[in-house]
Amino acid sequence: MNAPSAVTFPYVINPATGILPEIAELAVPTDDRVWVPQAPNVWFRPLLLNKTAGYWFNLLKVTRSGVLSRHRHPGPVHGFVIKGSWHYLEHPWVADAGKFVFEPPGEVHTLVVDDTTDEMITLFNVTGSMIYMDQNDHQIGYEDVFTKIDMCRAHYEKVGLGAQYVDQFIR
Repeated sequence: MNAPSAVTFPYVINPATGILPEIAELAVPTDDRVWVPQAPNVWFRPLLLNKTAGYWFNLLKVTRSGVLSRHRHPGPVHGFVIKGSWHYLEHPWVADAGKFVFEPPGEVHTLVVDDTTDEMITLFNVTGSMIYMDQNDHQIGYEDVFTKIDMCRAHYEKVGLGAQYVDQFIR
């Protein structure tokens, strides 16, 4: 008789090891309450909020044209456009559906969604923070994984999902 293979006998995680469960979640939610408002006509949907390493994955959704924010990232940012398009005022390229974007640490840029786009959804992995800047390069605000968690808790409590709803995305 042959020994059983690892394929037919899944590995069982011992809960005493402290390993948190994996996340396997529908990225674009069917419940609109999962989208957290960030600014007028701008929402984010958390996918992973990593407090230990200081990064997050989220979907950014914009439902009308406009200038969203001028900001700098001290860490790298990776993006993948799922729907629609956007660009940075400071660059000649357009990020449209299917494009991957890498933003190097330290760059300042201004995200714009043109009036030809009804809805834009982009997956972003942000390492570190977003530092919001005015036109004179003075800091006017910031976001990090902790402010994202706070925004989620307040929103989910307000819409009836409960403040703890965000806990499933925290690692």
